[in-house]
Amino acid sequence: MKASTDKPWVSQYATGVPSEIVLPTHSLSHMVEVSARRFGRKVALEFFGAETTYRDLGEQIRRAAEGLRRLGVKKGDRVALVLPNCPQHIVAFYAVLRLGAIAVEHNPLYTDREMRHQFEDHGARVVIAWDKVCARLASLPTDLKVDSIVSVDITRAMPWATRFQLRLPIPKARKARAALTSPTHATMTWEKLIGGKQLPKSHPRPDVNDLAVLQYTSGTTGAPKGAMLTHSNLGSNAAQGRAWVPGLKAGRETIYAVLPIFHAYGLTLCLTFAMSIGARLVLFPKFDEDLVLAAARKHPPTFFPAVPPIYARLAAAAQKKRASLKSVRFAISGAMTLPVATVELWEQATGGLLVEGYGLTETSPVVLGNPMGITRRPGTVGVPFPSTEMRVVNPDAPDEDVEAGEKGELLVRGPQVFQGYWKRPTESSAVLLADGWFRTGDIVTVDPDGFVTIVDRIKELIITGGFNVSPSEVEDVIRQVPGITDAAVVGIPRTDGSEDVVAAVTLQTGTTLDEAMIREYCRNNLAAYKVPRRVVAMAELPTSLIGKVLRRVVRESLLTESP
Repeated sequence: MKASTDKPWVSQYATGVPSEIVLPTHSLSHMVEVSARRFGRKVALEFFGAETTYRDLGEQIRRAAEGLRRLGVKKGDRVALVLPNCPQHIVAFYAVLRLGAIAVEHNPLYTDREMRHQFEDHGARVVIAWDKVCARLASLPTDLKVDSIVSVDITRAMPWATRFQLRLPIPKARKARAALTSPTHATMTWEKLIGGKQLPKSHPRPDVNDLAVLQYTSGTTGAPKGAMLTHSNLGSNAAQGRAWVPGLKAGRETIYAVLPIFHAYGLTLCLTFAMSIGARLVLFPKFDEDLVLAAARKHPPTFFPAVPPIYARLAAAAQKKRASLKSVRFAISGAMTLPVATVELWEQATGGLLVEGYGLTETSPVVLGNPMGITRRPGTVGVPFPSTEMRVVNPDAPDEDVEAGEKGELLVRGPQVFQGYWKRPTESSAVLLADGWFRTGDIVTVDPDGFVTIVDRIKELIITGGFNVSPSEVEDVIRQVPGITDAAVVGIPRTDGSEDVVAAVTLQTGTTLDEAMIREYCRNNLAAYKVPRRVVAMAELPTSLIGKVLRRVVRESLLTESP
């Protein structure tokens, strides 16, 4: 299917949604400064009840930027952020960008092995990290040349009463505090970093086309790579999001950040989109039904971005506790398939709309979405966003368009498409084609009016809990386990739209399968969501004529077996 100049899908847009957006002309740091001036007295951030106004947020960003400048951070430098959702994370992100530096987001629950790979790749010399992980970062080998580690005690952003309760000499309080903070081995504290003067307003500002973020992803294949996203890429996607929901009211929305901000989806919907409309952003270090429902009693959410399992769990919890979610007018689901049953459950609980979108880290991340209106089509991932084009091509010859309605690989083009992978020109050229087209690696069909249905994936990535898992990364770890001769890791679908990571292994002669030991080894070397839920032994793994393990055949074999 060729790219259409008339874009038939535009007729499916909700009333008021334009076919094109006005592209940003300024950086993301300028965007948040405008919000600080426009919505100064309104609450920008809420964390366990503690509130930060937009004016205070702007001042904290300028102080943090000056602190980083004094540490030697300059334009083009990478600064690693290893933080859960908390106010300090928002401030740190925009402070890095204000200097023209590049923010590198990390999952704070990554293992030393995973963290080292990324630090070797991006070479950041300054790190702003949750104090729970500072000791691990301080122990990174000296060849990584990390000069400064700024430790963040996230409890310092909580109300005084909450902090006092965490210090009570009772087991429950000790356990809660231990989960949130720990002794640190950092160069300085966050309070020291932001305790001085503000960055002079005359300091040079980043350009809209400068790199803003390195977001690590497994891409369409292989080990994690740093997707290079500019201020323009991320600003464009925020603008597309604003256009997609014409019922939004600037300065009056309340958005719940239950998605991790270090993830591409959470970064755009919370760090950029929310700040651009002057929303109250309610931050949660992790998703917890009780915390969300408690917060909703005080400041009910109006816009709720999440993934399908969160919608299902929260709707069920609200029904059980007889709590109201009727304030939620709009919800956008991403990162995995959205079951129709979940849509029905959520919309019954809220009375609002829940639609599915589609994107990748490389597209900032959203490129397709179901319209926020009666034309939405559950079971599809929607139609292209404003200023976005698509093609469907032969995956073996991406310059050949398939016939309308036929299966093919989805290609997209738009202002949100990334600049390539950090220091990986070969991998970049493999997915970024001529004239700006990006290969998604997903096999789709497209209805005549532009609605897209994903039917298969070329890439063998596993999507679990909204996170991408590279099979080869998990396989490399499992092959190090004594007694394992080979491994194939695949995703087995669950009813909630996610997948379970499952490993098939072959064993040395005389060795018996020790599933618990394999899983424990993986836990010590991989983030928890990458650890196989199940490990099965096979006499041999199916291979191609050139000896490559056929994961698709392994997956089909496991699907025929009972779990």
